[in-house]
Amino acid sequence: MTILVIAEHDNAQLKGATLNTIAAAAKLGGDVHVLVAGSGAKAAADQAAQAAGVAKVLLADGPALAEGLAENVAAQVLAIAGNYSHILFPATAAGKNVAPRVAAKLDVAQISDILSVESADTFTRPIYAGNAIATVQSADAVKVVTVRTTAFDPVAAQGGAAAVEALDAVADSGKSSFVGREVAKSDRPELAGATVVVSGGRGLGSAENFKILDPLADKLGAALGASRAAVDAGYAPNDWQVGQTGKIVAPQLYVAVGISGAIQHLAGMKDSKVIVAINKDAEAPIFGVADYGLVADLFQAVPELVQAL
Repeated sequence: MTILVIAEHDNAQLKGATLNTIAAAAKLGGDVHVLVAGSGAKAAADQAAQAAGVAKVLLADGPALAEGLAENVAAQVLAIAGNYSHILFPATAAGKNVAPRVAAKLDVAQISDILSVESADTFTRPIYAGNAIATVQSADAVKVVTVRTTAFDPVAAQGGAAAVEALDAVADSGKSSFVGREVAKSDRPELAGATVVVSGGRGLGSAENFKILDPLADKLGAALGASRAAVDAGYAPNDWQVGQTGKIVAPQLYVAVGISGAIQHLAGMKDSKVIVAINKDAEAPIFGVADYGLVADLFQAVPELVQAL
């Protein structure tokens, strides 16, 4: 049994989600190969080769793969899919874009957002916004799986010594073209991989009031997040959204400020190691998952907390 992990990278550097996905692949018990599909991506392939538990790295380097267009990456995966019993993707925006295309072309059922590996053909995954966990068994010859990265501790980034093997890169499919990319730059940690997250909700009342969280995030070295209600109201940018339709996070510390705790939001953060909630409504659902709760006016409590820190 040989497992293929599709690496997420920016051509220069391997993304952390890849290490979590390798950890999930290792639990299947076979050899783990990593596909790095990109352009000028030798550095990313070398990093993948150093990850613990990787037996081989496959580097497909060509201009058609430079921007990670889903159609081209899927074609690259399909070119070698016959050699593998399992194909694993991180359940990120990029992984979710490519995996269904691969599954459809292979005529298999995709197994999405797995939380654990029970055996080579059996996995668990959340349903009903995480309120129930389904055990899924697949009889497909090739299993196409997306991995909820927060459910698996990453393998060590150093210590491995896998060989890097070059593959022939696929030609451009012609089905899509890269127009441009707008990257939000921030001095703060990336939300999905941050160890501390401070999130604000509708209770903050405005985009201007949302800035009250900045000093707290600075003190804690935290990434900033937001509930869907806050994003929809224009208080925070879309890429800060935490929840079922946003980013799934599981930091060491999650501070929820002015967030009532709608089920959609809880699905994205309830696996955090320690949850602190600040809300003036003592009946807010967020207190049901919080390890520490403070029933108080956030406009008074947050500055006092910053001062105490």
